[in-house]
Amino acid sequence: MSRRYDCADPSDRATGLREAASAVRRGELVVLPTDTVYGLGADAFSPDAVRELLAAKGRGRAMPSPVLVGSPTTLHGLVTDFSEAAWELVDAFWPGGLTLVARHQPSLRWDLGDTRGTVAVRMPLHPVAIELLNTTGPMAVSSANLTGGPSPATCDEAEAQLGDSVSVYLDGGRADHAVPSSIVDVTGKVPVLLRAGAVSEAQLREVVPDLEAGS
Repeated sequence: MSRRYDCADPSDRATGLREAASAVRRGELVVLPTDTVYGLGADAFSPDAVRELLAAKGRGRAMPSPVLVGSPTTLHGLVTDFSEAAWELVDAFWPGGLTLVARHQPSLRWDLGDTRGTVAVRMPLHPVAIELLNTTGPMAVSSANLTGGPSPATCDEAEAQLGDSVSVYLDGGRADHAVPSSIVDVTGKVPVLLRAGAVSEAQLREVVPDLEAGS
C-alpha cells in the first residue's frame, strides 16, 4: 500500500521525507518532485532496487537510470576524468535542469543498466529533492512515468501511472516547468549536446562555446 505526503504541510513534509528515506534504505521505490518533472527514485547502490525501478517503468537495461545528487561535491566520489568544461557547466547550471553524462569511478559497485562505464548525473533545483538526497545519498531517478507515457508534472499524474509499485509519494505540487533536463555528454574532449531541454543550447554555449550537437 502506497503512502502519500503533502510537502506543502511542514509536518507532513517532515514525516514524508523520513518515510521516503527509510523506504529507499529498504530498497523500495519513491516518487519525488524535482524542478523538471516528477521522478521515480531508488537507492543507486542497490542493484535490486534499480531493477525494480526499471521494471516499474517497463524499461530495459538498454536505457539505464540517471543518478541525482544533493551536492556538486558528491561528484568527486562518483565520476572520473571530469574535464574543466564539465566543472564549468556544473558551476553555471547546478542545481538545475542539466544532466551530465560522465565516466563513473571504476570502483563503484552499482548496476544502473547498460551504461558502458558512464553515468548520467544531475543536481535538481528543488528543496524537497535536495533534502531527501542529502539524507539518502545518490539515488537512481528516472521520470515517474511508464515508458512511452507522458512525463508527470504532478504527483497525481505519477501515481496514476505507477500505482502501488511505489512505496512513498512526496507531493510537492505542480512542477514549475515540466520540461525534461538537457543532457550533455562530457566524456570526451568536447562537450556534446545529446538532448535539448530545460537549459537551452544558447545558454550552454555561453559557458562552453565549443559545444557540439549530437547526431
